[in-house]
Amino acid sequence: SKYYFGHSARDITLAESAILVIQLSSPAKYNPLDNPNVAKERQKAVLDRMVELGYTTKAEAEASFNQYWDNYDYTRVSSSAYFNRDDKAPWFSEYVRRQLENMLYGSLDIYKDGFVVHTTLDLSFQDAANKYMARGLSQANEEYKQTQNVRLDKAEQIYIPIVDMLSLAFDINTIHASSDTQTEQNSRSQYIKRINPIVDTAALLFGLDNLKTLTNGAYGQLKTIAEKNTVEGALISIENDTGYIKALIGGSKYDQSNQLIRAIQGQIMPGSSFKPLYYSAAIDSRKFTPATLIYDAPVVFYNEDGTPYIPLNFKGEWKGPVLLWYALAHSMNVPSLKVLDGIGFDAAIDRAALLLGIDDPQEKRQTFPRVYPMGLGVISVAPIQMARAFSIFANQGREVTPIAIRTVEDRNGRVILDPEKELRLQQKRKGSAIQLISPQNAYVMTTLLEKTVQTGTLANASGYGSKFTFKDKNGNKFTIPAAGKTGTTQNWADAWTVGYTPYYTTAVWFGFDRPGNSLGVTQTGATIAGPTWADYMREIHQGLPMKDFVRPATGLIDVTVCSVSGLLPTQYCNEGTVTLTFLEGTQPSRYCDIHENSQAKTNRALELMKQDTFHIDTTGLQDQLKMPQLDLKNIPNGTPSNPSSNSTNPSGNATTIPYNPLLN
Repeated sequence: SKYYFGHSARDITLAESAILVIQLSSPAKYNPLDNPNVAKERQKAVLDRMVELGYTTKAEAEASFNQYWDNYDYTRVSSSAYFNRDDKAPWFSEYVRRQLENMLYGSLDIYKDGFVVHTTLDLSFQDAANKYMARGLSQANEEYKQTQNVRLDKAEQIYIPIVDMLSLAFDINTIHASSDTQTEQNSRSQYIKRINPIVDTAALLFGLDNLKTLTNGAYGQLKTIAEKNTVEGALISIENDTGYIKALIGGSKYDQSNQLIRAIQGQIMPGSSFKPLYYSAAIDSRKFTPATLIYDAPVVFYNEDGTPYIPLNFKGEWKGPVLLWYALAHSMNVPSLKVLDGIGFDAAIDRAALLLGIDDPQEKRQTFPRVYPMGLGVISVAPIQMARAFSIFANQGREVTPIAIRTVEDRNGRVILDPEKELRLQQKRKGSAIQLISPQNAYVMTTLLEKTVQTGTLANASGYGSKFTFKDKNGNKFTIPAAGKTGTTQNWADAWTVGYTPYYTTAVWFGFDRPGNSLGVTQTGATIAGPTWADYMREIHQGLPMKDFVRPATGLIDVTVCSVSGLLPTQYCNEGTVTLTFLEGTQPSRYCDIHENSQAKTNRALELMKQDTFHIDTTGLQDQLKMPQLDLKNIPNGTPSNPSSNSTNPSGNATTIPYNPLLN
């Protein structure tokens, strides 16, 4: 009613009620703004029927009908003032409106009673979100269309010759396809009406099943592409310590046909961005630490019903032995599933549900299937849930409840609703229960997710963390730490980045409303969602002072370990070291034996070369290699000289280059 007439359904006239009721059968066909003449005809039929059935008199019906059309504005665009209003945060406004309707249900009218609503929105944050999401959506749609054009060309190569052949065979000139785009479109329309039945008949009579499959498949692909060519997106940004929703985007464009607030209502697979939720449980189990060595190689997992599951890594590559921190930062699937397998489904599901805010046992069972793909994010969640989960890591393990409405005042300035006060009282009553995970666990998870920004899948998007480097008033540079995780689902259907700083947490998603579509192999959480997240986060942190993640005073220890073994380094560890944070008592105590053993083998080989029993049969080599015979027994200190390597220095004296049989 508000959309079509600008007032509540309580105030509609007889003619307006007829307009509303005909929308039930076909809102597109009977839209009085788009198709006034069609709507007028159907409206008249409804009013006449109401007169016949005695619901109104003929005079009342005619008077209302004439009044409606006498005052009808034919110049009005097919959009109400609500959708044309100057609203820089339409998704947030709609979310607040829906919440208000629930809060005031049956008592007050949110449209007429003059309420003043104080919200958590920060318009500068929303402007940044609008800017970077618009850019990301534009890039994603462009890349998607390019990918589809390649597929379209292949389909056309099959489709057009077949349609041309059929048009000649059955003398249907209207479907002849040429290079003209409009003709091709017309041919597809005619195909549905006329050729498809002929193909079915021909396939039946002459056994041409391949012809039917080929033509229907090619056309079906073209039709599907036309129906599913819009990439959607969502963003939600919350303040870690308060839960304030600072910015909200629910889709590509807010209008009367696109009002699903995907950041709140979306049920989307999070992919690898889900992994940190059960890694948190793994750290608490003390079976796993950031330095746990896990073997990345093909493996078969068996679900509880005995069905096998064989996961692959994103690029189909295998790294062999890797440390846990590296596996998470680089989003490796097999090591992550070994972590899940090590702690069990119960521990993983309990921790994930706790962080996502899923309390209801039935919802918990429905959300988390007890199969290994769950560990790769094959579940359905909303971006607001993922933002909440990650903000708990940033908030020292304390519960974070996203909130949009702070207070509501009536027209006289009297506070009639105070949702924020109620939330704070509720949190206070929880007492220690508000601490969902320990501060130590939250901090270890933060250090792990910082690695993703510094060296992992978010490194390129964040400039290896440099995007969060700012200057203070004195020109001194400082870097605000950031942590996060990317996610890409099967067949590149969804691209995620969820990340946070000590100030804010933001979740970004790109994908499709309809399943079975693909963004394209180049569009991942790291390449499309990551840059959007990083650029948005950089802008909203401009002008903020330096702030670190809060480290608990006790219960943690930093240890430098060998990058290969995850054990304490020795003088032989020549492949680098890394400093990691451990729950106290879980840090490694043994020294690396991988590099020590390797060095010991090298030393043993050199010792053997010094022994008289060590002999190489060089018979025949002198003629083949045209080099002097080597007398290994008379080589001093086991470091022979290369007889063929003598050269003359500028002084004219001969120099000897050391010769090592292991290297030369």
